[in-house]
Amino acid sequence: MSKTTSNPPAPIGDAPRLRTVIPVLGVTQILAWGSSYYLLAVLAQPIARDTGWPLARIVGGLSLGLLVAGIVSPRVGHSIQRLGGRLVLATSAVFLAAGLIGLALSPNLPLYTVSWLVLGIGMGAGLYDPAFATVGRIYGRRARTAIATVTLFGGFASTICWPLSALLVAEFGWRNACLIYAGIHLLILLPLYLFALPKEQKRGTRAVGTSGRSELVGPAVPTGLMPLFVLMALVFTVSSMISTMLSVHLLTILQPRGIALAAAVALGAIVGPCQVGARAIEMAISRFYHPIWTKFASAAFIAIGVGLLWANVPIVAAALAFYGAGIGIESIARGTLPLAVFGEHHYPAIMGRIAMSSLIMQAASPSLGAVLLTRLGVNGALAVLFAVAVVNVLLVMVLFGVMQKRGSAKRV
Repeated sequence: MSKTTSNPPAPIGDAPRLRTVIPVLGVTQILAWGSSYYLLAVLAQPIARDTGWPLARIVGGLSLGLLVAGIVSPRVGHSIQRLGGRLVLATSAVFLAAGLIGLALSPNLPLYTVSWLVLGIGMGAGLYDPAFATVGRIYGRRARTAIATVTLFGGFASTICWPLSALLVAEFGWRNACLIYAGIHLLILLPLYLFALPKEQKRGTRAVGTSGRSELVGPAVPTGLMPLFVLMALVFTVSSMISTMLSVHLLTILQPRGIALAAAVALGAIVGPCQVGARAIEMAISRFYHPIWTKFASAAFIAIGVGLLWANVPIVAAALAFYGAGIGIESIARGTLPLAVFGEHHYPAIMGRIAMSSLIMQAASPSLGAVLLTRLGVNGALAVLFAVAVVNVLLVMVLFGVMQKRGSAKRV
């Protein structure tokens, strides 16, 4: 028999207080998302006007950043597994600040692109998945409510940071706006991570055998559970593809339906409150059911929303409300379902692996959506998305069946 050096999560009485950890992660998530993923929604046009660089190349920086984030995610997950989230999240603040400084100082497109590669490392180490992994490592299976609360904070990232970015650009220009965000990372987020988050105990990656020699501990996903993991990663990746594609091209989809730009923007604004509202409802009732039902509801709501858009129903707001609710609770399912199924001991590493495929798909989705819209038109593209969304609902049902068969969902 071998004796492992890894440590279980702290008991309830020893765990850091939620009212300290969750506000820190919530505030830092708002600023991390707002200064990276949501940054170009406001800054792309000012950058193009100021530099004369092609808009497609400017926006393409985000896709490259997401690609890098996906590539580094498995390593990030393993680092959180071994060291805890405090140091990893602090490192993300440094990389995000460095990338933003690079953007501000970029004299040409190559250096601008390199800056987005640096930002990608920061996003891979500092957005939802690392935050979920951190909470899961601290609180174990009791982390479900905490994860949902972090997503509730994160839902306000665009609501808060889009106006803030617009104000900074108007007052100081886009380069100084990037420098101000970099300062926020170094002067606010970095100290919060280092001094407000708990200093977690390292967990060994090896076990000490009876012979006195160290032996490798088993993999994060046992071989017998690999099909279940692959299926779970697939349903989250498909959801990421649909949500990213629609988020990027929503105005392009709405305007050919006879909706003016101002009205399309107003309708698009419905999505955010629906995300937050759905997350609040899920938090209130989540103790009554297994997270697989959150994932099923998310996939179903997204399919209904896309289907209503494809059918061109008169009340577009209803379609966007379903879609917004679906992607809202999708974030919760992504954090809580792997924890419920695979347990807390390898949760950070598993989250890193799931994030890899999702982020890479998010990087490719804007271009894929553009191809669909160009070749098939709005109706054709929505038909394809609706078919994919329905298939994803069926995949979640298959996942449910596999979980029941393996006994992985005791409260289903």
